[in-house]
Amino acid sequence: MKLPDTAHTSRPWRIHQIAPDFRLEDVWALPTPGGPDDLPRLVASMVGDGANSFPEGAPPVVRFLWNARQRIGALLGLDGADSGVGTRVSSLRDRLPTDLREGPRGPDFTDVPLTSLYLLQDEWAAEMANRTVHTIMHIGWVPDGSGGYHGQMAVLIKTNGRLGAAYMAAIKPFRHWLVYPAFLRSVQRDYAASAESV
Repeated sequence: MKLPDTAHTSRPWRIHQIAPDFRLEDVWALPTPGGPDDLPRLVASMVGDGANSFPEGAPPVVRFLWNARQRIGALLGLDGADSGVGTRVSSLRDRLPTDLREGPRGPDFTDVPLTSLYLLQDEWAAEMANRTVHTIMHIGWVPDGSGGYHGQMAVLIKTNGRLGAAYMAAIKPFRHWLVYPAFLRSVQRDYAASAESV
């Protein structure tokens, strides 16, 4: 479920100090109920390579869009080795205060070029970049008001000029109506499966 921006901006996340120059693009509630210490399990289930992982377990139309984006990106050189974190942009790890830099980083994704920045008991952040945008995926672990907790995903972006702004505007309807709902279902399935394997 999409949430108002204040669901992210009103919380004292560490990412606010690390990336004040990034714009909040989206905030979504994750269907991942758990206890106060379950964020690491959510993170592990999100980065894993299970059968339901995204985009392999997504509906055909989402897989088609994902593959089309990969082909277009290759054709236009959007995702080249010189366009990512550490080349076109510096890693946000360079901005981390000492406690976060020396603390747990968290796992990296296996199929998506997101690299973990830091992992806390209630917060995890990962970054990626290409020729259009530098993106942060922030996962918070928030109380649900009835004694439990659940995940909350925020996407923060810094666009790369007019190309980046045009790209983000062009893909917004696809993200909101197709990609994010499929991704959230994938997260829900993988998280539930991780509970069964514990």
